[in-house]
Amino acid sequence: AIVGGTLTRAPPQQQHTQDRRAMSSDITADMSSMSLDAAPGAHKYSRCFNRVPIAKVLAQGAIGTTAIVGGWVKTGREAEKGTLLFLALNDGSGPENLQVVVRGEVYDLGDLRATGTSVVVEGALVAPPESAKGQTIEMHATRVIACGKCDATMYPMQKKKQTLEYLREKIHLRPRTNTIASVARVRSALAYATHSFFNQNGFLYVHTPCITQSDCEGAGEMFQVTTLLSGADSKEALEPTVSADALGAKRAEVSECGSGIKALKEGGAEPKEVKSAVKTLEKLKLELSEMETASRKIGGLQRTEAGGIDYSEDFFGGKTFLTVSGQLQVETYACALSNVYTFGPTFRAENSNTTRHLAEFWMIEPELAFADLKDDMQCAEDYVKFCCNYLLENCMGDLEFFAKMYDPTCIDRVKDIASTPFGRVSYTEAIELLEKAVADGKEFVHPVSWGIDLATEHERWLAEVHFQKPVCVYNYPKDIKAFYMRLNEDNKTVAAMDVLVPKVGELIGGSQREERLDVLERRMTESGLNPEDYSWYLDLRRYGSVTHSGFGLGFERLILLCTGMENIRDVIPFPRWPNNCADGGSK
Repeated sequence: AIVGGTLTRAPPQQQHTQDRRAMSSDITADMSSMSLDAAPGAHKYSRCFNRVPIAKVLAQGAIGTTAIVGGWVKTGREAEKGTLLFLALNDGSGPENLQVVVRGEVYDLGDLRATGTSVVVEGALVAPPESAKGQTIEMHATRVIACGKCDATMYPMQKKKQTLEYLREKIHLRPRTNTIASVARVRSALAYATHSFFNQNGFLYVHTPCITQSDCEGAGEMFQVTTLLSGADSKEALEPTVSADALGAKRAEVSECGSGIKALKEGGAEPKEVKSAVKTLEKLKLELSEMETASRKIGGLQRTEAGGIDYSEDFFGGKTFLTVSGQLQVETYACALSNVYTFGPTFRAENSNTTRHLAEFWMIEPELAFADLKDDMQCAEDYVKFCCNYLLENCMGDLEFFAKMYDPTCIDRVKDIASTPFGRVSYTEAIELLEKAVADGKEFVHPVSWGIDLATEHERWLAEVHFQKPVCVYNYPKDIKAFYMRLNEDNKTVAAMDVLVPKVGELIGGSQREERLDVLERRMTESGLNPEDYSWYLDLRRYGSVTHSGFGLGFERLILLCTGMENIRDVIPFPRWPNNCADGGSK
């Protein structure tokens, strides 16, 4: 400003606004000489707006060009008595916002200001004033192309920090928060890395069914799938199908007819007469059978003679469930195509409300033919390292966000896992290490002894304290592992392995599969399973059995490991847990 012929610098905030205002005026004058074609990297599938992803704008720093961007307002701040508006805009393409400066003559600023508003805006990309901290580029708007207004008085995702618990009550809107958006990008990157790793190593991707009649784990904690209940809700289902009196009368009629036939035979009646009476009896017996069957339809559900539900009338003709694992099915392809993997949702009806359990979660399950337990462990190690390296190369901005907001050690942990060889230790040796720790004064909540299923505190002590890196524990007691794991020569342990990692504990569980038919049948029987129900699985051993191995990794646990998030419900888009199956809003 010039006061009395002297140049005077305005106070910092005022000077900052004046600098931007001067820049905006210059840019408006020059806009006519700028072509929209100069905008770098317009999205291939957003030609209706010729929109450039904000992450690309920030990365390329194409100062001096014009572009169109679209996104949702994170914050809106007015200046110069309401004639200037600073928008922090984000479209989900990256963790950083683009600052967009809009003047009152360009658009009604009141419609743009509220958090949650969607905006498509055209403007010039310029270097921000020196007084703008932490910015490398900003946009000065010349045209607002589209605006989806948001009622600030009703919008539940205000710019103030929201708790993760609150966000779980707003499932449909929580992707607009920085945390869940970063989780989504990391999740997407890890999924891409998963397919890339297996594709590069010669694995085929196999889609296994979500609906099955097999219990892979043998634990029985499965969600049942049935169409029978649709009839149970009908009004007719509440009415008795056949009364006890009618059933009694029909039984008496059958008995009387039978006695009559006996009398005819004893009295020397003509064969024709006896034959006619027998036909009548057969008809009555059929009617009685139908009435008895109908009488067993209680509450709309057909019952067997023993009183149980008759699943032969269900959609699939028998008891059917949501899968707990695609392993058994994907083994059928491994025993024909060698190396395969499946990656999809699995379900456990486990009434657990811990931060580590979900009712629906995603599993990565490779199967390797002509491979033993050592090959299995090496594949698991290489896969986890590949994923960590991919994140470091492609999601550093999001990892930096998690390091700042949730876990300062997450980046170092991902780097260490990506570069450090995993340890190897037998289950028996691991128990000895834990027992020694107890003897030296370490206190565990769960007692340590050979034969226990390691608790999370044991797993994390091994990975975080003793080995200080991921470690593969192998050769577990057979009594705590599944029937399909290969029995070792000691007849006490199986060729199973778990990959334990810092922060999480068990990340991967796998094994060499039992390829010997007689041993597998015996293990099934010992586990309370009927081998006849798994005859198709046993066929893989009857016809060309082969040494093969595989493992399963809970995808959400991998995300927890890399991001440092504490609750598994925050790393899956639509978490399912006991008493919660919401797709949006509160239950």
